[in-house]
Amino acid sequence: MTAKKTLSQVSDFEIRLLRLFKTVVECGSFTAAEGVLGISRSAISLHMGDLEKRLGMRLCQRGRAGFALTDEGREVLRASQTLLAAIEGFRSEVNQLHRQLRGELNIGIINNMVTQPHMRITQALKSLRAQGPSVHINIGMMTPSDIELGVLDGHLNVGVVPLISPLAGLEYMPLYEERSLLYCSREHSFFGRPDAEITDEELRNADAVAPSYRLPADAIDTHQTLNCTATASDREGIAFLILTGSFIGFLPDHYANTWVTQKMMRTLHPHRLHYDVPLSVVTRKGRRPNLVLERFLEQLSINN
Repeated sequence: MTAKKTLSQVSDFEIRLLRLFKTVVECGSFTAAEGVLGISRSAISLHMGDLEKRLGMRLCQRGRAGFALTDEGREVLRASQTLLAAIEGFRSEVNQLHRQLRGELNIGIINNMVTQPHMRITQALKSLRAQGPSVHINIGMMTPSDIELGVLDGHLNVGVVPLISPLAGLEYMPLYEERSLLYCSREHSFFGRPDAEITDEELRNADAVAPSYRLPADAIDTHQTLNCTATASDREGIAFLILTGSFIGFLPDHYANTWVTQKMMRTLHPHRLHYDVPLSVVTRKGRRPNLVLERFLEQLSINN
């Protein structure tokens, strides 16, 4: 009988391999991970093979069918996230002793926030970088649910999410009020007509796109007045469908502004067809002291 391989200790090299494995999973393939890791796909494959050999198990399937984790791979990923979060927690505590900014800031943000004109996140990151040039900043663009879960399980330090259904284990700090307006593209029959000529009945009958992500109650009510015949999982998907000329839909005004400026989109009845979504910075309640995170939060407050 062949004895199962056991792991008596985890070396620095194996920790680096686990970080590589985590990055590959987050990217979804060896090819997508090349740019993030800065090494070739063949080198990634060699490192993955080395990790599997050291652990004595197959972590993922790769080939023509695509990249997929095995059951063991999913368990190793979970354990890796716990281990790497614990290492970062140790670094944070050492930071407190040295009072120097070192380590990582892992932040999750909903997509299409970079066009927000207030730029509080950008300014806070800029200030953090100036105070701690060696701080490694990791930004992940995620859904609100994934961000909240990531902050809860510790592999994200902080996130930016719509404040809709607060979770008990998280703290929410107000950040922005984001206004969404109703848009059509220049390919749509509404584009060349003044708002006064577009009746409510026409708006109700026009094909519209609705988000499949969480919305405040008033935003849900507003969408229910439209003929939503399509859905999209994020704001970029909504923009794609609006730009076809076949749909109308709501977008954050700062995100749609580029297309409005280029006369590729226009608003429809903006004074009455709109809704606001509060955006918040989210952190875990009872978190360990983390100097990097605290400095980032301080800078967000200063830029308020």
